Amino acid sequence: MDQCASPGLLDFHTALTQLTQQVPLLCGEESVELSDLLGRITAQAIVSPINVPAFDNSAMDGYAFNAASLEGDTLTIRGSVLAGDYDDLPLQPGECVRIMTGAPIPPNADTVVMQENTETTDNVVRILKYKASSNIRRAGEDIKQGETAIPAGHQLKTADIGRLASLGIASAMVRTRLKVALLSTGDELTQPGTPLAPGAIYDSNRFALHAMLSKLPIELFDLGVIKDDYHAIRDAYVHASELADIIICSGGVSVGDADYTKTVLDELGKVAFWKLAMKPGKPFAYGPIGDSHFIGLPGNPVSAIVTFYQLAMPMLASAMGWDRPSPTSLKVKAGCAIRKSPGRTDFQRGILGCDEDGNPVVTTTGAQGSGVFSSLSDANCFIVLERERGAVAKGERVNVEMFRAPLV
Repeated sequence: MDQCASPGLLDFHTALTQLTQQVPLLCGEESVELSDLLGRITAQAIVSPINVPAFDNSAMDGYAFNAASLEGDTLTIRGSVLAGDYDDLPLQPGECVRIMTGAPIPPNADTVVMQENTETTDNVVRILKYKASSNIRRAGEDIKQGETAIPAGHQLKTADIGRLASLGIASAMVRTRLKVALLSTGDELTQPGTPLAPGAIYDSNRFALHAMLSKLPIELFDLGVIKDDYHAIRDAYVHASELADIIICSGGVSVGDADYTKTVLDELGKVAFWKLAMKPGKPFAYGPIGDSHFIGLPGNPVSAIVTFYQLAMPMLASAMGWDRPSPTSLKVKAGCAIRKSPGRTDFQRGILGCDEDGNPVVTTTGAQGSGVFSSLSDANCFIVLERERGAVAKGERVNVEMFRAPLV
């Protein structure tokens, strides 16, 4: 049994459910112009006002004609239609038009033969081979007028911006930006770029968390490092609760003499839960402070990042109204033996690759200590080991969860 796994630890999955259910939607709605929509969360479903394509058009350069009216293998070329042109005269039997990619299909035409399958002499084209009803993009083939183009709760990606532009949509209703305050506690923390005093360490957690939060459609308040002092921590939490919807603090949630977070939370709000059956990341705090929601992450670097990614991130998504897709999960063979004691859900850092036969296999990144940052930076996935599972032998199947934004 894991010596850190006591009966009083809250199960990881229970904690995750409570976080996503207890925190309400905290973001309103606002109209944002197309050029500023990338990465935002849709507040309403976006419905297509038009057919896309808006009209039947040619999928390639060639000749448009009516296959049923073709007698023999030659047609008279009546004219040409370029992209942006429009020929509204119906084709007569024995006629065709030279047509370019994207150009509207003339009335009565139902087939486009690619130019490579033709021979032309003056105004006559000879068709060498064709397939009836081919090479035409039909109106509404991509999306029909009145259909949902993008659902509510979707984070808009590059392709979505292009799609909205193709629909003629110049703005959309999206969620307002969630306000998040970030801080660290600890007298031992030193800022990168300055010399380390004896016993000091660099403040890596806040910079890693800042990098992940910067990828999200939020308004971020970086409140820096707070010293290990009851009054300083209390004042910082009060200030953060006045600024932000969500407060994220790294450090101060252990059981040391200088860890004042629980005391402050008990005074300003309440502690909903404190310790989890999770590795890395047993010390983890959640509770309300006024109208804000507080997340206390462990001080160890890997623990802070893993708990943010696995617990705080789903909570943020829920508060933003983001229907965040589930991670890509696989069940693959372990390429090495993996140490594990029953008692806590374990998120070991792994590298998913292939064995000599091309089959997927995962190995750990080596030492899995909660202070070994390279175990994260060298990894591309989590090896998720169930709470009651013990040691894993090489060749056993394990669950793998691929990294995704904002971790990558």
